[in-house]
Formats: sequence, structure tokens, C-alpha cells
Amino acid sequence: MRSVLAIVCSVRSTLLALLLGFGLATTIHAQSAERYQSAPPSADGIGKVYQGREIAQMMGFDGAAWLERTERQKEERADLLIAELELKPGMAVADVGAGTGYYSRRMALEVGPKGLVYAIEVQPQMLRVLETTAKRPGYGNIVPVLGADDDVKLPEASIDLAVMVDVYHELAYPHEVLASIVRALRPGGRMVFVEYRGEDFRVPIKPLHKMTEQQVRLEAADQALVWERTARTLPWQHVVVFRRP
Repeated sequence: MRSVLAIVCSVRSTLLALLLGFGLATTIHAQSAERYQSAPPSADGIGKVYQGREIAQMMGFDGAAWLERTERQKEERADLLIAELELKPGMAVADVGAGTGYYSRRMALEVGPKGLVYAIEVQPQMLRVLETTAKRPGYGNIVPVLGADDDVKLPEASIDLAVMVDVYHELAYPHEVLASIVRALRPGGRMVFVEYRGEDFRVPIKPLHKMTEQQVRLEAADQALVWERTARTLPWQHVVVFRRP
């Protein structure tokens, strides 16, 4: 009799867990649907609107050569950006949307062999480039990570700094990705957005691939992040720095 009762209780518990899980998944899906709106796609957009802006198309692997262009240093001043990040030996850093590793390589040298650079990509072709780089001398502290469209796939409280260089405006699920980054940040960790300045018409980048500081701060306000400062030392981009309390 007791065994039958135990089985019945177990079945009830399993059904309840399934129903609760289904309800949670349904709620999350509904919240996501409410968070984003649809619109006729523009030439450079995906027809998905978040916080009043259309999300830009992601640059595919066929544009990888542009990430390694010789004039990039002059246009973006990677040296100035690295200085703004205030990297220290031993830090754990996430390069979200790392591409070919242009900035991952530079950050790896700064954090040193006792530090880590998680180079996160959703495109398998880019990830293979990063895996090749990680085998080169001096870059063994680069850890390629295959992320998802809505999750960076990093452990909770595992990083000191996350940076997205010209990436955030292309995320199909910006709210969810940013939430996953905040979870991965240690208390006091920093989240850095680097975006072409949408306020400046002189910056020769397509409008959907630029963001204003106001828009960045508006979207970050949905997360457990506190704005710390905005650096304007780069030629075309602003560096908007937040901290997890």
C-alpha cells in the first residue's frame, strides 16, 4: 500500500514539475514576445524593433576580412580602447562577438598567462578562426566559446569584464544576451559597450550600425548595471562603461 501511495505521489510531483516548467517557459516566451516588435525590415535591419530601434543585420563570416583591415587601427585606435578598458594581469575577460579575435588577441596580452579571455562567437566559422589563434604562442589564454543567440554561455560570476565592440546593435536578443552577461559578471565587474557614435553624422557608418549613448544607456537600464562613465577618446566610437553593483 505504501509503495502504491509513493508511486502516486511521485507521479503527481512529476506532473506538477512539468506543469510549472511549462508555465515558466510560456511566461518567458510571452515576455520575450512583448519585449520586441515587428516592422518592415529596412535595407540593413532585420525587421525587429527593441526599445525604439531596429536591430541591424549581423555581419557574416564573409565580412571577416573587414575586421582585420589594415586601416582599422587608424579608424578605431585599438590602443586607446585597450587603455580605456584598464586591463590587469590575471583578469578574466569576455570578448562578446569576438569575430576574428582582433581585440581578443590584444586583451590576451594585457591579462597575461594567468588571465583568461573568453572569445564568444555564435558563428562556427568565426569560432574556428579563434580556435586556431588560441593555439598560437602567447594566445593560450584565449578560450573560444560557442554562444547562443540569447546567451553567452558563461558560468555565473566568472568574469571581471565584458566588452562588446561594434556588436550589441546586431544582437537578435539584446535583452537576453545582456542579462546573461550580467549573470556572468562578478560583483563590481564592468560591462563595456563600444559603438560607433550615432549622434555624429560625420562617422561614415550606416545608421543602423551606430548607436547613441542615450540609446545604450536606455537599454542597459533594464539590467542590474550602473552607468559609470562614457569615454570619447576614440575617433569614431564612444566607450560606455557600466558596473555591476
